[in-house]
Amino acid sequence: MAYGPHLGPSLRLFCMFLDYNPDDLDVTISELLVATSDSADPDLPAAVPQVLQLLRTRLGMDVAFVSQITDGRRIIKAVDSAPDCSLLEPGMSDPVEESWCQRVVEGRLPEVMQDAKPYVASGKAPDPGFPIGTHLSTPVRLAGGAVYGTLCCFSRGVHAGADIDRLRYTASLLATKLAPASAVVNR
Repeated sequence: MAYGPHLGPSLRLFCMFLDYNPDDLDVTISELLVATSDSADPDLPAAVPQVLQLLRTRLGMDVAFVSQITDGRRIIKAVDSAPDCSLLEPGMSDPVEESWCQRVVEGRLPEVMQDAKPYVASGKAPDPGFPIGTHLSTPVRLAGGAVYGTLCCFSRGVHAGADIDRLRYTASLLATKLAPASAVVNR
């Protein structure tokens, strides 16, 4: 692992000791969310679109999004999609009972579906109206345990070895930046 010349010799040595790579996805996401914690949007940090793009591209997915679960609805708050895949848009909303997000929060669907097609075919997951191969979703839980919503990504094809840990890590960072007033008690 190489550490660039932009770091002084002492810091490079310290980074090597900690196995810290400033180009690592987790580090980049953490720095984006911390550096841009002030935002005009009362719900989401300004860096969320960049974070979603990083997650989507590094995980090899077609779509990454943050949803909010509130007042019986699942609302798409932010989304990043591959150029040829505009399936979701911010502001889209549907009844929470028809969403995959709520089913993941409740444990009725797993956080990792390497191939989501069997879940749709069996009726465990509602038909989204477009093909979903691999689907990752994890709750965004605020400090008191209330659920804000979910952080999700999916691809139209099946991808082996999808990394839910990156999504969980990002969801936990995002939760620390969200205003508790925007949470719905959904434990």
